[in-house]
Amino acid sequence: MRHRDIPDIADFEVYRKHGGYEPFRMALKEKTPAEIVQIVRESGLRGRGGAGFPTGVKWSFLPRGVYPRYLLCNCDESEPATFNNHEVIDENPHQLIEGVALSAYATESTTAYIYMRGEFAAAARTLEYAIAQAYAAGFLGKNILGTGVDIDLYVHRGAGAYICGEETALMDSLEGKIGQPRLRPPFPAVAGLYQQPTIINNVETLANVPLIVKNGADWYRSYGTEKSAGTKVFSLCGQVNRPGNYELPFGVPCANSSTTPNMAGACVTTARLRLSCPVGLRLPGSPPSTWISAWTTSRWPPPGRCLAPAQ
Repeated sequence: MRHRDIPDIADFEVYRKHGGYEPFRMALKEKTPAEIVQIVRESGLRGRGGAGFPTGVKWSFLPRGVYPRYLLCNCDESEPATFNNHEVIDENPHQLIEGVALSAYATESTTAYIYMRGEFAAAARTLEYAIAQAYAAGFLGKNILGTGVDIDLYVHRGAGAYICGEETALMDSLEGKIGQPRLRPPFPAVAGLYQQPTIINNVETLANVPLIVKNGADWYRSYGTEKSAGTKVFSLCGQVNRPGNYELPFGVPCANSSTTPNMAGACVTTARLRLSCPVGLRLPGSPPSTWISAWTTSRWPPPGRCLAPAQ
């Protein structure tokens, strides 16, 4: 979310002016795919889609010498009360596109798909326009920047099926079938889309990759905890004064019942907060007795980090 306050950052030229696509250009010119995989592995980046599996380790599961390969970006985001992927696409689509391109290069995939929730019609148009800009500038397509690397990127809108957020059901939907989970093994890295090696990561995971390649694994590990490096974007909504997306390092505990002004501006009313759903509505509610401690108002939120203005 570092570009949140930059006007028109969704435009290609503005994104480039602020360093956009430089990590991708540098990687193509100076790094091998295996080196990019190793950087991401050392960074400790974990999947942000829910499973939390180490991203670089997942990429390393691809069988050697088997082509073609596919990279899929999961943007189904149909979990109630979650909307952080949507903001990335609406506000800074090129960061996602660069992340997809870098990850496709790292995994030696020549074709990538961004699978979007069908209701995201406006976001899909935003993304398709940004992809066209990237093609026009030579960052997607054939022989990218004269390196001999080919990467094609497509947007695919689903039909509103919640189950297609599950990675194997997503692949069936992409193939034109009814979205239903597949039995595993084989796992997607071995036999995924069209029975070819396939890597699937979600929007937030892939949007982290350009920053990791640019700043290095140690920089990324300076945020978060030993086992969960980096930051996470949390979508907060419900009975709070400042709903929106908040980016915090891993390890920041939930607010407890004694906290009045917290990161989201406290409850709308003066009543105590009695229940929260920590990861969308598919998990049971969490009562205050299970929370660890409070967010400190002296640190959260950092200035300008709240999507919605204070009420």
